[in-house]
Amino acid sequence: MPSHADAPQAAPPTVRPRADATTAERFARSAAALEPAAPVAAAPDVPAWLGRRRRAHDFRVERIPLADLEDWTFAPTTGNLGHHSGKFFTVEGLDVTAVDDGGHHHWQQPIIRQPEVGILGILVKEFDGVLHFLMQAKMEPGNPNLVQLSPTVQATRSNYTRAHRGAAVKYIEYFTRPGRGRVLADVLQSEHGSWFFRKSNRNMIVEAAGDVPLLEDFRWLTLGQLAALLHQDNVVNMDARTVLSCIPLPDTDGRAHLSDTDLLSWFTEERARHTVSATRIPLANVSGWKRGPYAVEHEDGRYFKAVGVSVRAGNREVTGWTQPLFEPVEPGVVAFLTRTFDGVPHVLAHARVEGGFLDAVELGPTVQYTPANYTHLPARRWPPFLQHVLTAPPEAVRYEAVHSEEGGRFLNAESRYLLVEADESVAPLTPPPGYQWVTPGQLTSLVRHGHYVNVQARTLLACLGAMRTAR
Repeated sequence: MPSHADAPQAAPPTVRPRADATTAERFARSAAALEPAAPVAAAPDVPAWLGRRRRAHDFRVERIPLADLEDWTFAPTTGNLGHHSGKFFTVEGLDVTAVDDGGHHHWQQPIIRQPEVGILGILVKEFDGVLHFLMQAKMEPGNPNLVQLSPTVQATRSNYTRAHRGAAVKYIEYFTRPGRGRVLADVLQSEHGSWFFRKSNRNMIVEAAGDVPLLEDFRWLTLGQLAALLHQDNVVNMDARTVLSCIPLPDTDGRAHLSDTDLLSWFTEERARHTVSATRIPLANVSGWKRGPYAVEHEDGRYFKAVGVSVRAGNREVTGWTQPLFEPVEPGVVAFLTRTFDGVPHVLAHARVEGGFLDAVELGPTVQYTPANYTHLPARRWPPFLQHVLTAPPEAVRYEAVHSEEGGRFLNAESRYLLVEADESVAPLTPPPGYQWVTPGQLTSLVRHGHYVNVQARTLLACLGAMRTAR
């Protein structure tokens, strides 16, 4: 009988560096590449390609009465709008009370409740030593131009588990099966806190292992090409922008007005000083809102409305369906004010409360508003900095593009995204309560963790990355 000493010994545990220092450098090389590598087919003019893909399929979106939504009904007791399967999402009511040093705020509104976590994933692969991103020409019914550049995978759990009994989501196996690739970024990020109740999506970047078949409606692009496309209106969709914001680009400055510890302490204090109670209530009980034949909308015609659409999409997993969408009444304005301190660029972030946030407060842009919602108020009651952004001279605007929000849930939801240079007279070094100067590098560090930076600020972070790589 063998002795205990003769038993095979377990292999000793191994350790590795906590971070791969080369990852940021590899992304930086891709950002510097304005053309694809030789093994990759030369990319066509992307907006023109998106137009051709739109014309190649039978895409139609029509407004319909709410009563004509197939498989969707208003519950007789609550008035909540839901799918007969119990999956996908529901439109419910939300009652919000927010208390901070500035006083007491209370409102009610419709909200989308979609508790499942989806996947927003971009597959990357090296060609001739340069990372390329596999991007999709994807139709979403709410997009103003229907087809935009999206991540490789953009799917709710209901989609990729085929709750709709449709076709399989292309390339999903790279994001759900271990061993198909190396994870370069993976973080749960919030969605629009003004329209979603505690909604998160998994933002992923995965480097493929082995060959990847190139399917129709997909193209390999470098990060440099994507950066150029971020300067064009309604080309790169919201889901792609939020994933791109998770890229760990190098922080070439390494300095900031506040240390990382001081910044986190300030943000923790902001979260601590806000007490937010957000309670789901029946949609039928939401005060100040009314339901008509074509929309659930605010009595004063402000904010947004829930409408019904019929969709035909020849290349989607399901080729035809109806659904509700949220439609804002007017375009929004989203902006960071920027300043440079001792040669280091900074942006003015806002600790923003939104009723649908899981943690009540996230870092948002300096300005994130729909101006039409304030035109009935005197200028002194407008949100801070909004007037300055709207009247900024052209020479102060460092970046400007119109981007649409998530086209699977929102109809014609566009915002004008800007980076506006300011000075001490407009945006002082010691800003008003709730605002703080941060560097793009600090925002990039915070985006590695969920629920710190909201989706609008993440879009601007992706645009800041596009500007940095263009220098």
